[in-house]
Amino acid sequence: MNIILIGFMGSGKTSTGRILAKQLGYKFLDTDQIIEQKNGMTCAKIFAQRGEEFFRKQETTALKELHGLDGAVIATGGGIVLSADNRSLLHNLGAIVYLKTEPAEILKRVENDTTRPLLPQGNKLAEIQKMLDVRQPLYLAAAQCIIATQTGQPEKAAAEICKILKPEQSCRT
Repeated sequence: MNIILIGFMGSGKTSTGRILAKQLGYKFLDTDQIIEQKNGMTCAKIFAQRGEEFFRKQETTALKELHGLDGAVIATGGGIVLSADNRSLLHNLGAIVYLKTEPAEILKRVENDTTRPLLPQGNKLAEIQKMLDVRQPLYLAAAQCIIATQTGQPEKAAAEICKILKPEQSCRT
């Protein structure tokens, strides 16, 4: 079984994913890192030089390459659910967990991070809300479970996921 983490930028997918993978003895993979390695540049540079459409196609390719994988925790990019193809690929890959975070908390976590390619300018909180208005229904429709990550404690989120998805297996903490 694979566990796929979806959610908006700054929701804790990577930090929670690393902890969860360690607890379960699973591999940890991050679709953004896969894309960066394949293209030899950061996600921000890919967006700047090749555009969002190219990046979204790279996400689809990365998911296809993960087909047949087992025993991994996979952190995804925040916009991976925008593509219907990606949502279908995610469902075939494993159990999907939505890490849900409120817009004000997202802003607090990412406002000074220059590596976020789609971090809005101007009224950042309003722009984050606007992006969430589009993405949240997709996150909710795709996910088998939802974990609130308001506290910013990835250990807690990992423990909750472990309890919900792997109750027969004790997680190593």
